[in-house]
Amino acid sequence: MQHLAKSPLSRWILSAALLFSSVVTHAATDINVGVQPATQPIYIAQAAGYLKPIEQKYDVRFKFHSFSYGAPENQAMAAGDLDLASAGMGPAIVASARLPAQLLGITILEQTAIIVPADSTITSVKDLKGKKIAFPGEGSQQYPLLLKALADAGLTVNDVQLFKTKGSNVSLLVDQKDVDAGITWDPHVSKALASGKARVLLKAESILPLKSGHYIGNGFYGRTAFIKENGPLVQDIMSALVKAIKLIQTDPNKAITMWSNEIGFPKDVISFSLKQKISVYDPDIIPGADTITAYTKFLKDAGILKASDTPKIDAAFAKKALAD
Repeated sequence: MQHLAKSPLSRWILSAALLFSSVVTHAATDINVGVQPATQPIYIAQAAGYLKPIEQKYDVRFKFHSFSYGAPENQAMAAGDLDLASAGMGPAIVASARLPAQLLGITILEQTAIIVPADSTITSVKDLKGKKIAFPGEGSQQYPLLLKALADAGLTVNDVQLFKTKGSNVSLLVDQKDVDAGITWDPHVSKALASGKARVLLKAESILPLKSGHYIGNGFYGRTAFIKENGPLVQDIMSALVKAIKLIQTDPNKAITMWSNEIGFPKDVISFSLKQKISVYDPDIIPGADTITAYTKFLKDAGILKASDTPKIDAAFAKKALAD
């Protein structure tokens, strides 16, 4: 009887088993990244192919996990389910203060605005007295922005009627005139404006300019342990984000198409956002100390951060990415 190991079938089985073992052994490591369905530069980095060389270099695979807003994104990071994340600056700062996480960069400026129906007689924040305003909750960064806008106009929260809803619903309520005004973030702002049924009453840059004359809208951050263990990889990701932002600046039409394909938003909405500078992109993504200190104070004054909360910042990666 012929020995099994010498038969053609057995040799094929053995070769297949060795190949399978090799594939399993060398499977790429997943890098879990939290994102939101918004015009975040990380989507451009992916669509433009800037992440692929990083995957090949470090034998990793980037897996995007989408969240509708920052709180559940931070919960996922707290549970260890995310390595990196892109979210609004409010959640990004909260994560860097309360989780074992660090803020790495500021990837979008502006994003937030107070909007009113296009044919509204409201022309200033003072005119909001007694009006119904939709907002995404007291834990959002939009809430303290609204309070500051009211205070700057000599009003308080008691002078208006607040209606709490999802950020994505604010634009719809304004479009339908179910409320007199609303405050939300992009792309919901641009969606309302592109419909022609709404207009901007006040942009965030007029409420709290923090960086290059703009409000800071979006942050990129990660788990401290992951950052420390994967420094070169994190550096390459930050460089890819800067490269993506430069593409947005130099070839906006290409970026619009990429975003539309990635997040499913109409091109005209994204185009409106860029042309009207509802969302602003600057390769200088460095989270400067003065900027973060001022923003942290703003969040503490609003009760979003506690007095003892101290955000953990690592600006070195963004500085090197900008210099390259």
